[in-house]
Order: sequence, then C-alpha cells, then structure tokens
Amino acid sequence: MLHSSVLSKSICTKFPLFASANANPSSISSLLQIGLKWSGKASSISCGQRLSSKARSRVKHRIANVYGRQARERLLEEEAPEMEETTPSFKIFPGQAFPLGVSEVDNGINFAIFSQHATAVTLCLSLPQRGELDQLAGEMIEFSLDPHVNKTGDIWHICIEDFPRSNVLYGYRMDGPKDWDKGHRFDSNNVLIDPYAKLVEGRRNFGDSNHKLSKFLGTYDFDSLPFDWGDNYTLPNLPERDLVIYEMNVRAFTADESSCLDSNLRGSYAGLIEKIPHLQELGINAVELLPVFEFDEFEFQRRPNPRDHMINTWGYSTINFFAPMSRYASGGGGAVSASWEFKEMVKALHGSGIEVILDVVYNHTNEADDKHPYTTSFRGIDNKVYYMVDLNNEGQLLNFTGCGNTLNCNHPVVMELILDSLRHWVVEYHIDGFRFDLAGVLCRGTDGSPLNAPPLIRAIAKDAILSRCKIIAEPWDCGGLYIVGSFPNWDRWAEWNGKYRDDLRRFIKGDPGMKGAFATRIAGSADLYKINKRKPYHSVNFVIAHDGFALHDLVSYNFKHNEANGEGGNDGSNDNFSWNCGFEGETDDADIKALRFQQMKNFHLALMISQISIRLTVNKRPGGVPDLSPSTPRLSGTPMMLMGDEYGHTRYGNNNSYGHDTAINNFQWQQLDARKSDHFRFFSEVINYRRMHQVFRHENFLSKGDVTWHEDNWENPDSKFLAFTLHDNSGGDIYLAFNAHDFFVKVSVPPPPPKRRWFRVVDTNLPSPDDFVCEGVPGIGRTYNVAPYSSILLDAKQ
Repeated sequence: MLHSSVLSKSICTKFPLFASANANPSSISSLLQIGLKWSGKASSISCGQRLSSKARSRVKHRIANVYGRQARERLLEEEAPEMEETTPSFKIFPGQAFPLGVSEVDNGINFAIFSQHATAVTLCLSLPQRGELDQLAGEMIEFSLDPHVNKTGDIWHICIEDFPRSNVLYGYRMDGPKDWDKGHRFDSNNVLIDPYAKLVEGRRNFGDSNHKLSKFLGTYDFDSLPFDWGDNYTLPNLPERDLVIYEMNVRAFTADESSCLDSNLRGSYAGLIEKIPHLQELGINAVELLPVFEFDEFEFQRRPNPRDHMINTWGYSTINFFAPMSRYASGGGGAVSASWEFKEMVKALHGSGIEVILDVVYNHTNEADDKHPYTTSFRGIDNKVYYMVDLNNEGQLLNFTGCGNTLNCNHPVVMELILDSLRHWVVEYHIDGFRFDLAGVLCRGTDGSPLNAPPLIRAIAKDAILSRCKIIAEPWDCGGLYIVGSFPNWDRWAEWNGKYRDDLRRFIKGDPGMKGAFATRIAGSADLYKINKRKPYHSVNFVIAHDGFALHDLVSYNFKHNEANGEGGNDGSNDNFSWNCGFEGETDDADIKALRFQQMKNFHLALMISQISIRLTVNKRPGGVPDLSPSTPRLSGTPMMLMGDEYGHTRYGNNNSYGHDTAINNFQWQQLDARKSDHFRFFSEVINYRRMHQVFRHENFLSKGDVTWHEDNWENPDSKFLAFTLHDNSGGDIYLAFNAHDFFVKVSVPPPPPKRRWFRVVDTNLPSPDDFVCEGVPGIGRTYNVAPYSSILLDAKQ
C-alpha cells in the first residue's frame, strides 16, 4: 500500500527544492499532480509530473476499501495543467515473500527482502537512461512498505505492475531500533543493496578514479534471452584425483600490456578466454579464481588511512554474494554484460577440459568495523542477524576474520543465504566447485564459539544441487581456530593442507629434523586424513598460494618486504620458511640464480609427485621420531600451483600484495616468453608427466608392498636425504630421491624390475633441457650421485 507520506518523500527526493524542514504533504502536493486511483487490488501512482507556475491544485479525500482494510486515499486533481515532463504510472500490489530478491511474476516485478528487526522499509528505484548506468543517473522513486500489507513474517515485499524488465537500479532504506548495544545499526539515510540482488551496478571501469566514491545498487535483467550453452556442451566432471589446480586472478591474468590484448579486453573475463591456450599448454585442468563476487576496489580510499594509496585487486571484500564482479566485463560493459561474459568464460574453459572453482568469501563482507563502517547492505538491513555481535560488550562486532566483522554463518537466515548463493552459481553459471576462504569461521556458532557439527558445513555437504561440486575449506580463521585435518567434513570436504606447505618448505630449504615430516606429507598426510571415508584427494597440497611469497620469492627472500603496503611492514606473515639461497632479493650472481631455479624445480617436482602418496605409519618412536616403515601405499592430495610460478613471477618480497593493481600482481607475459624454453618447459613437462602416469593417480589404498623406502636413517635429525621406489603392477616402477644437503649424496640405485632398465627423466641439477627428458635417458648404473639441493626421478622402461 502507498500512503501520502510516501508521496511526500518521493517528491522531496525527486525535487529537493521542495524538501524543506517545514514542508508537509499538503503544501508539497499543491505543487504537483499525483493521480492515485484505487482498484480494490492495487494502487496506481504517477510520480514526477512537473507543472507550470500557472497550475492550480485542489485536494479531495475519500475512503476506499483496499485489500479488505480501510485506507485513506489522497486524490490530487489538476485543472488544465501544462506538463513539462512525464514518467509512467505504476500499479502497486502487496507482492509475495518468495523468492527473495527481484523476480518476475504474472502481474509484474516482485521485490522481497528479509529484515527481522526493521520497523520501516522503503523500496528505492531509479530509471536511468540507457548507457548512463555507470553514473547511476536518474533520481530515486521511493515506495514505503506497509508492515500490515507488505510484510509476511520477517520478509517485506511489494509488486509493481508494468514495471521495466531491465535497466532499473534499486535498493532499500531501512529504519529500526537505535540500540547499538543490542547489535542494531539502522540508518535510514543509507540506500542499501539487496543481499539477493543477482546483479550489482556501480562504476563501470576497474580503477576509474573519476568515480572513486560511486555508489552500488542492485539491478536485474528479464529482457535478455537465456544464455546459449550450446547443443554439444558438457561439464568436464573430472575426478578429484585427476585435478591439477591453478590458482589465479581474473584481472591480473591479462591486465598487463604484455598480454598483447586490446585494451578493452585486458583484465576481463573475455581476456581470460583469449589466454586459455596457455593453460592448456601448461597442463592444468582446473582454475581456482580469486574472488569474482562484486567488490569495491576503491574501499581503501574512502577515508585517509595508511592504505589509502592501494586498490583492492584480490577481491576478498564481498559486497554481494550473487553478482559477478561487474568491472571484469570487457569494455566497461556493466553488470548484465559481466554476467553474460562470465558464462562465456566458463563455457570456453569447460570446452577446453578445464573446470572452474571459485574462491568464495562467506566469512566477512566489505562493511568493515564499527570504527570506520562502510555500510552498503547487510549492516543496515539487519546487523544483529547478519553479523556476530557481542551482546556482553555493548553489541560490538566480533572479529574472527581480521577484517572488522564476521558473518553470522550458522544463523538460519544467513545459512540459507549462503546456500542460495552457492546454488545460484552452480545452476546459473555452471561452476564446478568452491574454495571457502577462512572456513574456520563457518564452523563457529552465532556467539563465535567453535561447533563440532556446524549446520552450514553439513548442509553444504548434503545439498543435492551442490553434490557434484568440489568443496574445499581453508581450515582456519584469524581467531585462532586451526583445524587442518580435523575440519568437520561429512566425507565430502577437502582442505587446504597448510601443514603440507610448511613441511615441504622446511625440508627442501634444508632445515634439520624434517625428513620424517617431508615423507609423511608427500605420502598423503595419513596422520591428518585417514579418517572415516575421506579420500586422499581431500588434502589439497600446495607450496604457494596467493597469500604469501610467490615461488620465486620463496627462494629469493629470507624476510618479507611489505613497505609498499603502507603499514610499516607489520602486515603479512612472518613465518614464511623461506631461504634466499645466499643473497636477499634480486641478484645478477649466476650461481645464486641457478640454485634458485633448481630449488623451484625441487618444489614443483615434490608437489606433483605427491600424488603418489603412500600411507605411512606415524607411531612415534623414542625421541619423537615418526615410524615411517613401509605400509599401505595411498594416493595423496590434489596439487595446486599459483599463477605466474610457471615462469618465476616475483613480487619483490611482498608477501601480502592484495592492494597492488600493478606488475607486482599482474602476469608478465614477456617474462613467460623469455622463460618458455627452460623454466616453463620444466613446469609443464612435470605436470603432463604426472597426468600420464596412473601410479600418481590412484583413488584408494593400494596393496601392501607397492612402495619401498630406501631409508635406514630416520632417527638422525641431520639426515636430509630421502629415496623411495613406487612399484607399478605393469613393472613401470618410479624411483625418486630428494637431497636437501649442501653436498653430493652417492646412492645405490635398486635393481629395476625384470626386463626393464632405469631411464633418467628428471635431474633438477642439470640445465635445461636435460633437467627433464620425457622419454628418459638410459645408461643409469648401480649408483647415482645426487647433487646438493636437487632431486631425481628414474623411470623403469623396457
């Protein structure tokens, strides 16, 4: 229902000149013609008709029965007005509570939004001219929702007949209790984004400083035809055991001029499509995209602060959980184009046999803390529901994320929002899986305490629509919850294996006492994942991720160098387990550069052969040394590498580069070209070798005796050499050795299987192209001198 108070507010918004402190509906109405006609089922409003100075008004009142209740209607009649501009009239219905968001119904466009604690809700609409959405042009038309008519339970709703089916911007004003100490943050001055908006409009071009302070509003599109996925289109549906994941940033992949793409394509979904051949050549078969939900890259620049020179390029600051990042559309195309182009990207990747996994941030939003809030949606709609608040501490926001707020994930309403968002990305965009940032938060109750059986985690694991998806947890948060290996999983959830990362780094750089841990990690981390019906691939193995050092920097810096971030070097992890190979930072020393390349190859080989993984007995011997005697072999986890490591990308020691939209993060295509024949060649060859050999890709436990450990020195903490043979049923055994000593180790090579000979495939100490020879080099004798800081792989062939 629409009351006269709505009309006055609409008029004040449309014509600010009339919005004086003493204005009242009668005085304002005398200036405008606003025809309201009651039909018994709907009201009709025509707003924004400007009259000439000769116009005269008179007001008639009458009582009409509307929706079975008495309502006062104000009918404004005009005698021969002279119109200067006109907007369409709209017929209003109560609307329906479901689905949430905007939907097209038989009698119009329906708007529905949840708020348990709001006492007043106003729908705000803007009808900008086509092509002006980037300026959010057009002024707001506002409709107050009557809680007696436009509310069902805690859902507010309204339907507008004959309303445009696209090119509409919309948001809500919410008012409610002002009790800060009870967790409320209502402010009716803010126009808020609908949490269920499927598209969000703001500035059109990424990093456009001319529109730095632009607002964001929801929009929708019911005019476009359904996306054509194609008659021959199929989902890759790759087994998890076969995945090789490539973590990447959509914008950073092609934003640099060296990508040689048209400027309109650089940094876009369409730009990524152009570079799919590179991904195919590298050999990966899954991309894990850093956040692609709508975010504001200028959020650091809204007030003076130490970070106000930076642009958020990673995107871990979600505005809305349903809308694709609109400024990743090519040519500033906007929200609708972004949605379409995103689907084109997924379709192209799938057509190339590459799955798409999204890095999703359901642990916090962009709305920051109470000291410097950036209110765009959830905070103003119902802060007490959407966020964890400490009612014992004046209603302050709880912060388990390091970002000022924590999403109240296991509240039933928020849980359903997250599930609806995930389903939307699977159904609408054909996404293959999700990696959940700081998933420890998802395991906390509404008061922040850890839960043994979090409802949200179980619901995701059991959901029918999500059943085909890979679901991967980052099993920790910033509140001290670290549950690597013990993440509640329902036999479905995989985990980022942070212990794998740390143990491999420490062994390969030569830390003492790490051989047993290294063997355990490359052998599948059975100490962590041999639980219930979990599979080895539930461990996502990685040495490098977006957060921390790039691979080049891991072997080039002993310390982080984050001065450019503006926080005095206080941000970013101090525990990198890195080694600079004798010199801090960039150098022209040929020997140091060769050693760094060698170490990068060691890391990459260890990561890719970890697929072989053997289940090891991890009972402790005296002195705390793990018992690593031969046991049942087992496949280990899914390997993941970081974009740019295939050519040795450097961030110059910055291990927290989230705010740099520069070459620090952007893929450098000219460097790839320069290193195609050596660095890239080795990385791609090792990936493809892994994919060609079934011995690296078993799904379940193997039979006893499929591995031989050539080791009798487990208890010596100074021993930094490990060798073992994987036995293949067909006789195609694989021998591997890793030497983290600073001296040569002469090893006895075991006899090959009958009628076979050892061929050297990998020796990371050799220069390219001898460091990897796919067909193998024959002539391997009974011993092999393994060079310092190197590794070898021998293949038994006929």
